[in-house]
Amino acid sequence: MAHYRLPDTKNFEHKIDGKNTHLIVLRNRSGMQVAFTDYGARIVSILVPNKSGDLTDVVLGFDSIQDYLKADEQYHGATIGRFANRIAHGKFRLDDQTFTLAQNNGTNSLHGGPGGFHTKVWDRQVSFKKRVDFYYCSRDGEEGFPGNLRVSICYELSEDNVIIIKYKAETDKKTVINLTNHAYFNLNGEGHSDILNHILTIPSEHYLPIDEQQIPFGFMSPVEGTAFDFRTGKRIADEISNGEEQLERGSGYDHTFVNTQNLSRCAATAFSATTGIHLDVHTTEPGIQLYTGNFLTGNDIGKSGGRYTARTGFCFETQHFPDSPNHPEFPSVVLEPGMIFESETQYRFSLKKESH
Repeated sequence: MAHYRLPDTKNFEHKIDGKNTHLIVLRNRSGMQVAFTDYGARIVSILVPNKSGDLTDVVLGFDSIQDYLKADEQYHGATIGRFANRIAHGKFRLDDQTFTLAQNNGTNSLHGGPGGFHTKVWDRQVSFKKRVDFYYCSRDGEEGFPGNLRVSICYELSEDNVIIIKYKAETDKKTVINLTNHAYFNLNGEGHSDILNHILTIPSEHYLPIDEQQIPFGFMSPVEGTAFDFRTGKRIADEISNGEEQLERGSGYDHTFVNTQNLSRCAATAFSATTGIHLDVHTTEPGIQLYTGNFLTGNDIGKSGGRYTARTGFCFETQHFPDSPNHPEFPSVVLEPGMIFESETQYRFSLKKESH
């Protein structure tokens, strides 16, 4: 197995739009190490012990700020906002007003637009090497969204190998919000294999089918009898190429699973028999977008020198449903003055001999 290490902090000392960038590292007594950068309030590395006791880096990413700036895939590990996922035709209505956003994914607005939260240098505060808080104020009209939005993201590393992510936001004008983290996981170790042998378990009984533009129709479909049934666990490879129309539309899995679990219950699980590393995702969000890295091009070379080709990473993006502002039947993404948006997601890492 490859020998993994954290990037050099010097490679992250840079200036973007007049603000300094850094690499911030959290460590615990179990040997886990997690690195972040304030550019995009993003996860750079997650080093967890594998079944041999060696550290394995389980997220895709780069060795320097320059690599992030020139990357083909801009979203590696980043905080996504103001609105994660897609908004159809880059338009939505609030009360009697129509808001127009950049169309950066065909005719859709994707992940907050080209100048979304992933491109911003966030302010930061580090506490006791166990926690880092990132702060950003998104101005009224930024990327077309209304309201001055104050956002904070707290990442905490527990002693039992849990990364706890807490999102918080307030606005001075009615707006919409949908925040997530866009880490690409590879529990085999980043840069050295695809993720098709991972066993995923997702207890969701429904998912959101999409049209040709990858916009949800607005209804939930049962997973039973489809490639989207992960309730008892299966390899990503088992049905990703079975020709179902929904898989063709996403070029693989790129769909929201409806999450009915609360924070104390697991909403999604991944396991690599290669390393023995097991990931449980817990969240307060109503959806999890499973994305199997279908559009990774191979142009990006990662931290350990491997090319990031299609399906070398997968995402469990905890979030509200795509295009929610245009679907009143979906859980609301509206944030009003005086309200506080709060959301929590946990990535729990452990070792297992086999997946159950």
